[in-house]
Amino acid sequence: MRKVLLLSGILLFIIACSGVKRTQKSINTGNYLNAINSAVQKLSENKDKKGNQSYVLLLEEAFQKNTEREMERISYLKKDGNPANLEAIYTGYKNLNRIQETIKPLLPLQVYEENRYAEFTFKKYNNDIISTKEDLSAYLYDNALNLLQNASNKQDYRNSFDDFIYLNEINPGYSNSKTKMEEAYDKGQDYVRVGMVNNTEKIIPAKLEEELLNFNTFGLEDKWTKYHTNHLSYISYDYDMQVELRDIIISPEQVNEKQIIKEKQVKDGFQYVLDNDGNVVKDSLGNDIKIDKFKTVKCNFYRFTQFKTAQVTGLVSFSNLETKQKINSYPLSSEFVFEHVYANYNGDKRALDNDLVSLLNLAAVPFPTNEQMVYDAGESLKERLKGILTKHRFN
Repeated sequence: MRKVLLLSGILLFIIACSGVKRTQKSINTGNYLNAINSAVQKLSENKDKKGNQSYVLLLEEAFQKNTEREMERISYLKKDGNPANLEAIYTGYKNLNRIQETIKPLLPLQVYEENRYAEFTFKKYNNDIISTKEDLSAYLYDNALNLLQNASNKQDYRNSFDDFIYLNEINPGYSNSKTKMEEAYDKGQDYVRVGMVNNTEKIIPAKLEEELLNFNTFGLEDKWTKYHTNHLSYISYDYDMQVELRDIIISPEQVNEKQIIKEKQVKDGFQYVLDNDGNVVKDSLGNDIKIDKFKTVKCNFYRFTQFKTAQVTGLVSFSNLETKQKINSYPLSSEFVFEHVYANYNGDKRALDNDLVSLLNLAAVPFPTNEQMVYDAGESLKERLKGILTKHRFN
């Protein structure tokens, strides 16, 4: 038992030393945030534990060095005078304040060997955060508004939308940013006009056509692309998407028969064991000895397979309505196979294996109609169409 406790103690000591070394390495390599997070996590578990004293000193050192570096960086960015630096300055102040708020609940942190408390020079960043946020908000608004008003392509509208989104995250309701954000979103959309053409010379089930064009069921989540099967007169469409069904091939109804002859040795009663004199042999308890009798049984097994297929082929093509050019096309195909197996027999059923016997419980079923076959083939056609829409990108 002592050996187990000793080994456990050594293992914990090694783990503790390893954690301290990793935290020290983070400081040595300038990864102060990692060092701060590691030390805070350890001290949150038990800040008064003597074994955690190293983390108190490491936290003190990492905090000081991180604050000095971040303040120097902020000072440099301010002197540079580029408004594009405002976001980095704002984020810098927010991070400095967040680190302070993370450490405060742990205070005071005692350094036992030096008979003192760890020193953390906290600053009030609220005014800096508010001031920088206002400057950044004005910059983001002007930049987003400029992109919106002078956009030369869809991407400009989308960049404008992203700036307005970020603006509303840091400063909700700033000026009329929400209204402008909605405008940028609408103008940044790609509107796709969708149609279906049936060139198969066969009737497509109305339900299948409806489901193929019901894009809400496809679960597509593209915030910049809207597909319209019902075309709206007030929308200027950017692209045209055509789902062309070119051919439908339905095989004849087939019933294939296969005969299997099965033989098997089966028990057929018993017989007594006789000695050379014709007397029944007995066992040590005086009981008559009997052995099983076997006979060969035979069965003709008839397996029937009902078979019918439907294959639908087509093409999905995309065109740019502004340039009148086809930009891409994808083949579309799907097949549905109807297959039903049943059986009957003639002879002794005991000759059949279990997997064959189970088929005897089945009977012939009506073949699905051609319309149902086409619809069933369309089920996988929808998945293939969804895959094409997921893969295709307009920009």
